[in-house]
Amino acid sequence: MTDKRVVLVTCGSEEEASRIARSLVGERLAACVNILDSPVRSVYRWKGRIETAMEHLLVIKTRRARLRALEAAVKRLHSYQTPEIIALPVAEGSREYLTWLEECVRPERKTLPRSVRRRARGRPVPRNRS
Repeated sequence: MTDKRVVLVTCGSEEEASRIARSLVGERLAACVNILDSPVRSVYRWKGRIETAMEHLLVIKTRRARLRALEAAVKRLHSYQTPEIIALPVAEGSREYLTWLEECVRPERKTLPRSVRRRARGRPVPRNRS
């Protein structure tokens, strides 16, 4: 078993699906998001009634460690009161793909100025002599 996850999210429109997908990849919460071009027909119970809707399915690839942040982002961006967010474990996959996925969702490190890095390691910072 790996720490990778496939997350399913349905959206009410193509535009919403695209906006959420681009945001998740841009925020490094997902390595890749597939958007099914053909809508899926969903049948579900909502507020005591059986409803039917045409929705657009997102298939999101991420890591378990990024799930809570991904869920928060989907809830922030989504038009539904209770969006579908279901994470499935990835049992296995190609080593190259899983490594690529890992790299894509790793939060970017902020590069600190050299003097700050030196101080953090306990080294003296040279002073300018004027």
